[in-house]
Amino acid sequence: MRDHRSLTKFSRRAAIGLLGAGLAAPFIRPGHAEAAWPEQTAIPDILKGSGEVRIATFGGTMQETQQKAYFEPFEKLSGIKVHASPGTSPTKIKAMVETGNVEWDIAQLSRGSIMNLQKQGDYFEKIDYSLVDDGVSAAYRFEYGIEMLVWAQVMAYRTDAFKGDAPKGWADFWNTKKFPGDRAMGGTGAGGWPEMEFALMAAGVPADKLYPLDIDKAFASYDEIKKAVVKWWDTGAVPIQLLTDREVAMTTVWNGRMAALQAANVPAAICWNQGLMKRDAWGIPKGAKNATNAMKFAAYSTMAIPQARIAFGIPYGQVNAKSNDYIPPERLAVLPSAPAIKSQLVNYDFDWWIDNRDTVVNRFNKWLLS
Repeated sequence: MRDHRSLTKFSRRAAIGLLGAGLAAPFIRPGHAEAAWPEQTAIPDILKGSGEVRIATFGGTMQETQQKAYFEPFEKLSGIKVHASPGTSPTKIKAMVETGNVEWDIAQLSRGSIMNLQKQGDYFEKIDYSLVDDGVSAAYRFEYGIEMLVWAQVMAYRTDAFKGDAPKGWADFWNTKKFPGDRAMGGTGAGGWPEMEFALMAAGVPADKLYPLDIDKAFASYDEIKKAVVKWWDTGAVPIQLLTDREVAMTTVWNGRMAALQAANVPAAICWNQGLMKRDAWGIPKGAKNATNAMKFAAYSTMAIPQARIAFGIPYGQVNAKSNDYIPPERLAVLPSAPAIKSQLVNYDFDWWIDNRDTVVNRFNKWLLS
């Protein structure tokens, strides 16, 4: 999240940083309520090229936002043709690399997915961080991927369910007497990982003392809420639909999914307190045909202004500390990377989960059937 550059040595990285911070026109507030998206007007020659880059995404609103935020601008500024398609999956990447038929040059995945797959073999190219803006701190960098999006797994609730009261943390989510109604929580059916952290915070474990997770204590806490959970969801659309249809009073949810629901005037809100701050990353599959172009795109997309543009289309946060300079205060106030919100979130420990995932998921699946 921090920076900085030397004034005596104008490196490639410094060039990118200066261009990201200074060569783009700041957003202007037009006459109507919405702010104009900030524009990146130039990029360093080192990020220009020819040919193409094939990008795998999660699709939906996310890809639509990415198209406007940086696919189109990158293509225009770099001369590299962008082909983006939904369907990213670590399982598909594993199969592509093992068969030598690598159809993607870069893919959007979680940091955990990249680390977990790399633990099994050599499936990703190393990232060339000499191209990356100094505004991207060490916290968002790892050898085989670069994080590019901050989001949060949080509690959401119907505001008309509790007679004016509102839950303030996971102890309230577990308190079905004070906050009656059915619940929904994340499951493992589509390869997800259990929300053990929520169970532990509900049991009184302080947020800064969560890791390493006490597995036995987490399952004892899960026992207390199990009867109230009517759905263990696997895809992000499910909890939103459950809230809309009044099938649950509270659920865990990905924060970005709440925007459409609230825009549709469904009486629902987010409780940021004790949410999990997670991150998506770019990974370049081993043997990618256009790996050089993929690296150029990864560097461009994590510059300050392209990162800021994402926030205008979907309420997710940035990995570049300088991006906040280009985001209006009212928009910044709803992003998980905003200081006031980030301070309430728990940094998700991907390393712990990589080491313990199989044990926890197997036990969770057996517990669900018990």
